[in-house]
Amino acid sequence: MSYPSAPWTLQGYAFQTLHLLDSDKSRGFIPPELEIVSVLPGKTLGGVYFSAYQSGSILEYNELIVVPALVNYQGKIGVWISHIYVDNEESVAGGREIWGLPKQMAEFIWDKNEVNIYQNNRKLCNFRYQQGFFNLSTGWRQPLMATSFGGLNTNLLFFTSTAKSHIGLVEGQLEIPDNSPFSQLQLSQHIVSLKLSELTLTVNPPRVVGKKSVLTSIT
Repeated sequence: MSYPSAPWTLQGYAFQTLHLLDSDKSRGFIPPELEIVSVLPGKTLGGVYFSAYQSGSILEYNELIVVPALVNYQGKIGVWISHIYVDNEESVAGGREIWGLPKQMAEFIWDKNEVNIYQNNRKLCNFRYQQGFFNLSTGWRQPLMATSFGGLNTNLLFFTSTAKSHIGLVEGQLEIPDNSPFSQLQLSQHIVSLKLSELTLTVNPPRVVGKKSVLTSIT
């Protein structure tokens, strides 16, 4: 299947939850080559990201990203993405073949102040949100940057994403059924929920930084 070449520039809005996760629980979702970064004893930083990329994007689609840990490889710090779901076949193909991300197809249902994500009639998760009692929102589009790892065949990839967005706090509630593929991470409790509005995100081409186990390659 054809897909756009990198970089991909995407526009729309997103929600980000941040979590303190047990490093022991996250370990099973992380390739052995990567060291889990502890932010507190026995704890690492993870998150869940929901987005809707709309008109003006290189591709239009919805996305769910699950991050089980902050990781380190030879001095490079970034996130490992264990689960990623979209509703666009071109995005699946490009994500897998460019960045080595384990993208899968899913169904996204956005309603007033919530989103439900399903795969083959199985609910993956639900996120409900409302404006917080205490509202903090940037009056300008804040520049952001993230670094991430991917794995393609035996290559360990590393790439950057840059963004500009208004950032605001929301009251969010995340529900993950027991039969969801990432339920073992126990993501229901989180530190903070953020809304990214008027988001422009650019995902840059990856580079090979090392080798990884074949067993952790995406399928």
